[in-house]
Amino acid sequence: MKFVFSTFLILISAGINIVIAQTNYKLVSDIPYRAEAEQAADEYVAERCKLDLYYPENTKDFTTVVWFHGGGLTGGEKFIPEKLKENGIAVIGVNYRLYPKVKCPVYIEDAAAAVAWAFKNIENYGGNKDKIVVSGHSAGGYLTSMIGLDKHYLADFGIDADDIAMLVPFSGHTITHFTVREERGIPGTQPIIDEYAPLYFVKADAPPLVLITGDRELEMLGRYEENAYMYRMMKVAGNQQTKLLELDGFDHGGMASPALELLLKEIQSLNQ
Repeated sequence: MKFVFSTFLILISAGINIVIAQTNYKLVSDIPYRAEAEQAADEYVAERCKLDLYYPENTKDFTTVVWFHGGGLTGGEKFIPEKLKENGIAVIGVNYRLYPKVKCPVYIEDAAAAVAWAFKNIENYGGNKDKIVVSGHSAGGYLTSMIGLDKHYLADFGIDADDIAMLVPFSGHTITHFTVREERGIPGTQPIIDEYAPLYFVKADAPPLVLITGDRELEMLGRYEENAYMYRMMKVAGNQQTKLLELDGFDHGGMASPALELLLKEIQSLNQ
């Protein structure tokens, strides 16, 4: 399904309206990002492994944000965040398979498949594959960090994770996700750092990483502290392109709206 949006700027001079610039935006919904054979063989793949693409159709070389929804890896639906619309960028909203219908690492693999789709297809719509940013809130932030730091997920699709222009997880786990722990019978109060933890993959040669959390006193249990430790260990590992931003006064859910404004600010550097 396709929808077209447009924005324009009008200059009023000497009583004459002059159109300075106009950008048309198009929304293409429910694009499959898994192979046809996989969709045919698995109804759940056909149902969930789809993405929506919102892009400026009459411009070129634009930045693309791949956006993963939250929901604890057990719920949630793809969407295009309102604050990212009409900003001269493309946004890809992604659905991925969920627990308990699937278990780890299937949802991480789906996230990688969706990002690989962006690398392989965005230039067909006028975008620049060198300007692909990956972001998401909560569980989406966890997926962002996992596929950006553990390179094998994207390598399975022939993509080098280091080619991602920027990783911007919102309030994501940096330890092993609580749903992954639940699958193993490990309580949520027991922190684990293993191959399903972004912290396991701290290194110097990662893409620029912008960690954003809510207020440490209002966030989910330990979420700020996890990200603060991730920030510190990335620095220790030699990565100088990692930032940590704490949004005072905002809880886990409320931090997403102001964080979107920070995301837009951070990606401005890609257009310089």
